[in-house]
Amino acid sequence: MNKALYSNLVFDLSRKGCTGYSLPHYDYGKAAGELPENLRRQTPPSLPEIDEPSAVRHYTNSSNNNFGVDTGFYPLGSCTMKYNPKINEAAVAMAGIAPLHPLQPVETVQGALRVYRTLEKALSEIGGMAEFTLNPFAGAHGEYTGLMVIRRYHMARGDEARRRVIVPDSAHGTNPASAAMAGFDIVEVKSMPDGTVDIADLDSKLDETIAAVMMTNPNTVGMFEKGIPEIAEMVHKAGALLYYDGANLNPMLGIARPGDMGFDVMHINLHKTFSTPHGGGGPGAGPVGVRAGLEEYLPNPRVSELPDGTLAIDFGADAFGRVGAWLGNFTVYIKAFAYILSLGSENLMRVGPLATLNANYIMHSLSDLYEQPIAGPCKHEFVFDGLRDKSTGVTTLHVAKALLDYGFHAPTIYFPLLFHESLMIEPTETESRPTLDAFIATMRKIALEASAEPDTVKNAPYTTPISHPDEDEAALNPVVTYRQLCAKQI
Repeated sequence: MNKALYSNLVFDLSRKGCTGYSLPHYDYGKAAGELPENLRRQTPPSLPEIDEPSAVRHYTNSSNNNFGVDTGFYPLGSCTMKYNPKINEAAVAMAGIAPLHPLQPVETVQGALRVYRTLEKALSEIGGMAEFTLNPFAGAHGEYTGLMVIRRYHMARGDEARRRVIVPDSAHGTNPASAAMAGFDIVEVKSMPDGTVDIADLDSKLDETIAAVMMTNPNTVGMFEKGIPEIAEMVHKAGALLYYDGANLNPMLGIARPGDMGFDVMHINLHKTFSTPHGGGGPGAGPVGVRAGLEEYLPNPRVSELPDGTLAIDFGADAFGRVGAWLGNFTVYIKAFAYILSLGSENLMRVGPLATLNANYIMHSLSDLYEQPIAGPCKHEFVFDGLRDKSTGVTTLHVAKALLDYGFHAPTIYFPLLFHESLMIEPTETESRPTLDAFIATMRKIALEASAEPDTVKNAPYTTPISHPDEDEAALNPVVTYRQLCAKQI
């Protein structure tokens, strides 16, 4: 097969006069509702002229350039790209779910509302919270929602001076962004060399103006915040609330619950922990849970249960407002609910330990060739600071590109910013021992090749449609549309 032929744009395959379809002749005169003359094109659209087999081959071969959890190992640290079980998709396609409309009469969607309410209760049990809302549409949207609950809580108490939020310097970038969106000023707290929060620095910044402290546990470098009980006590003593970024909840399943640690508000990235699709711009879901005493501030609308067991949709007077058109992305909840039910409570509790085991297995298998800046066991993910042999000039970017030739997606690179050559790996619990061993062997091969023949690694990848684009030019002057003047008629 001429692979190059099918990796071009479809316009490049266009041949004048070539067609891949035919429409029946229209014998009924002027069509009703025909567009007025002033709305019609003055010239025909510039569409490719191509036969059907070439079109099918072009798009099929182009689709093979996509990479996802269904095609290979996807060890993105901080993103938890775990396998999405196909039973989730089957559940969403069920006749009683796929065609639902959010504005149907409430009596016709009692089953859907029962799923909604049951999932709320399941997440509350998993998170150690009193109640959840499923309204937010994404993780960052959940952060914003949780922070608005916190803001409403302080305002209801007349404590309007609390307009600042403390965020660790190692936090996900969405934390300060969400706090700013919610109307707060940001206060940064330092991290220790192991990525955990500097408690002394935190203590010096807690005062009557702090509304909340945002934390991720385990933190962004995969280390557990062992000082969390002391931190929770300090935050509450200062009159602030403790917010849990649920991006790294996956390794906590079966081990600990944020509510038990002292967190007051949390969000969960369903795409990270509960196997719903990740990436592609949506749809997503970022449910938010709160401890007892904060339920009334959750956004409208709410699903409630009447004394006779009937489910209703309510609008509470004390809610801070709304965060979306209705009750969130229902089909995403179905997928998360299917995942929880298919595992059951016993197997759900094995997720965290297995994710932690897999991460430590890879870390210890590679730490002789890759620099490990933080000593000791990690949780679900870990960070290398590039290769131990720095003399070769082979960077983290070179290693990431080299992996593509072996069928692996690259890990997260150059994040977190704590280290110059960060290479962040998260295998999740769904990857098998053979997959992990193959990844380890490939990483070792690249490291050894970097020392013996550095230029070979620096010039990778060799098997992808493009290898070394001008990344600065692509960022500053992206070409996002087809330029007809460049078309080649073949």
